[in-house]
Amino acid sequence: MSGAVATNAQAAPRPAASAARFTYLIAVVCGMAAFMEVLDTAIANVSLVHIAGSLSASTEEATWVLTSYLVANAIVLPMTGWLSDTIGRKRYYIGCIVAFTIASLLCGLAPSLPALIGLRILQGAAGAGLQPVSQAILADSFPQEQRGMAMAVYGMAVISGPAFGPALGGWITDQFSWHWIFLINVPVGIVLVTLAMALIRDPPELRAVTRQRRESGIRVDYLGFALIALSMGSLQLILDLGQKHDWLDSDFILSCIMVCVFSLALLVYRELTHEHPIINLRLLGNRNFAIANVLVAGMSIPLLGLSVLLPQMMQTLLGYSAMDAGIVVSPGALVTVVMMPIVGKLVTRVDSRILSSSGYVLISLAMLMLTTIDLDIAHGQLVALRMFQMFGLAFVFIPLNALAYADTPPGQTSSATAIINLMRNLGGSVGVSMVTFSLSRAHQVHHANLAENIDPLNPAYQATMQSMSTTLGNEQAAHAAMSGMIERQAGMLAYIDVYYLLAALTAIMAMTVWLVKRSKPPASAPVDSH
Repeated sequence: MSGAVATNAQAAPRPAASAARFTYLIAVVCGMAAFMEVLDTAIANVSLVHIAGSLSASTEEATWVLTSYLVANAIVLPMTGWLSDTIGRKRYYIGCIVAFTIASLLCGLAPSLPALIGLRILQGAAGAGLQPVSQAILADSFPQEQRGMAMAVYGMAVISGPAFGPALGGWITDQFSWHWIFLINVPVGIVLVTLAMALIRDPPELRAVTRQRRESGIRVDYLGFALIALSMGSLQLILDLGQKHDWLDSDFILSCIMVCVFSLALLVYRELTHEHPIINLRLLGNRNFAIANVLVAGMSIPLLGLSVLLPQMMQTLLGYSAMDAGIVVSPGALVTVVMMPIVGKLVTRVDSRILSSSGYVLISLAMLMLTTIDLDIAHGQLVALRMFQMFGLAFVFIPLNALAYADTPPGQTSSATAIINLMRNLGGSVGVSMVTFSLSRAHQVHHANLAENIDPLNPAYQATMQSMSTTLGNEQAAHAAMSGMIERQAGMLAYIDVYYLLAALTAIMAMTVWLVKRSKPPASAPVDSH
């Protein structure tokens, strides 16, 4: 009898262990969904020339394939918390995956550029819900002491997408066609829908909120929806097209700025005073949550900014192909993937402020190291610098999520994730616009300074030109080569200036972390004996 009791006692934990394994499978599903959406944002960049040629359009017209997706994504993203709570998180999540998969299939089969742009709007609207809802599911599926590991799985997916996207997109386009950068989402989407239907459950608090809204009658704030569309859509257009249209010299950009400022001010007032706001801005009244959102935006600026800068620098100044540039960038993502589970363990034992501040310091140091490079930098050095930068990022991502969700009230997780992901997206868009603008202006300044310092009467200049003329065969070729040298040197100096700017920004973020109230590790954190 006692032996039977002992046997039963030993067998008792098995269902819990099995449940834990299924819970971690939810983390994999959420990570895959986020990876699919992030990858689709990055993967299309390298295929624009092929898309334009295939659909008889100019490259500038084809850029609307990217812009339309980003604008739709920016408009729907702030609404995802309200939509999730009103429709039901599981229904909304599965609906987003289904719509994203169908839109991807239709994008791959699009017969014309206008059709592709329209379908990308649908894809961007559907994809907007995948990341915030994935995070909300993870935050509610795991207790606080296990949330770090869950966010590690999610973080590996989100960080890997921008890193592997360009290289994967280039390979698929070269080996098959641009159609397949969209069609590959179809089998992945089918698998995700099947797993999500079997594994995901809405928590009791969320079911209560959804039930209450249905019983009292769903009240749609149409004005709030319109203000979100105007403010977020115009803001994304400003950030995405500002540099191309020369910012304030463009009537279109000025009009977008006026629409954005006016509608954003009305939106904030509306959401703070409305009884049933679409965006729960009152959550920003929590100090930790508000500062964490600022830090999330600050993290996205160097992450997305450098993801644009490094491949561009390698291709324009160092002669790398798109595939070679992708090979340099990709190992950094592998470092983050390896470090995420380690940081996921640390976040249950170490103050999140220490981890995230250390991560920002490491990223800042990586930026400072990039300011020492020159046109003769070796391939291996670039790989090492990128890996060091992504090593620091691993210490930022998970602790920031831990800080943001630590004080989130039950039933408000969906609204919190909508705001966090909105700030992350805006930070990334601001980062890309900021580095592009700064690079352009710095290049102009350095080119003018270098050209002014060339004196045809200087004996050293004359000797250099004589040597180059002899080597190249004529004086005209020598002047062209000198002009190219000035252009490349000015370009490298411009990139260095931007790296200094990003280093200063991340250093400020490292100090801002300490404005957050002390975050203690959970008392129930398990001790890993391995």
